[in-house]
Amino acid sequence: MDDDPLDRAVWRLRSRGCWDDAAALLEPHAARDAAAALRRAALLVERCMFTATGWAAAEDALRAAEALAGDDDERGGAACERGHLAYTATVLGVRDRADEARSALGRAAALLAPAAAGRPLLDFRRGLMAEHIADSPDSARAAYRRAHAGATAQGDTLLLSFTWRHLAGLALRDGELAEARHGFAESLRIREELGFLVGTAPALAALADAVPEEDAPRLRAEAARLFRLMGGVPTWLAEHLSPHPAAT
Repeated sequence: MDDDPLDRAVWRLRSRGCWDDAAALLEPHAARDAAAALRRAALLVERCMFTATGWAAAEDALRAAEALAGDDDERGGAACERGHLAYTATVLGVRDRADEARSALGRAAALLAPAAAGRPLLDFRRGLMAEHIADSPDSARAAYRRAHAGATAQGDTLLLSFTWRHLAGLALRDGELAEARHGFAESLRIREELGFLVGTAPALAALADAVPEEDAPRLRAEAARLFRLMGGVPTWLAEHLSPHPAAT
């Protein structure tokens, strides 16, 4: 995803669900560089979402990133990650931290300018809160659309795979099968093109919910194969090989 050797190595590990190894590559830089510290924290927060483990390590990394943050963008980025960690703990049933998530994401919104690089991700995460904590699909849709537009403008292809997927989920909820199928297919296409292997099984399982009945078994079988290949990650996919509605 980048020409920098370190960035390529981090992406390669992250995309295969090796978050600890990816974070270890950033650790020497994260000790003194705010951007690296935030990237490392984000990796460990993502691991929590996929595995429901590693909470203490993510908290430690977040505190380190918060301590190094020197401007509003860095402070806003750290607040966005803290909000997402609290949201993840809540939606996965580990501990109710919804108030903390709202507070942290609100702080991020106050710190990040409308054109800031971290704004589309913040919009996406506020959409998650609206959909899965506040049960407000209309607010969620508006936030996902803002995130989608921002990710498009910034060329953030991976984030687009998330916004496509969650907009499609809302379309499916409304019975808009063609729209849902298109969004899920776009999300899957992007993840396959990027090589985001750890996110491909959930994308396949989501698409299976929107395709004609005769096509669904093949998609679910491929999702199950990848799930096994990834060692049972994401953990929440195990229940019925249909993605946790609040996850990736």
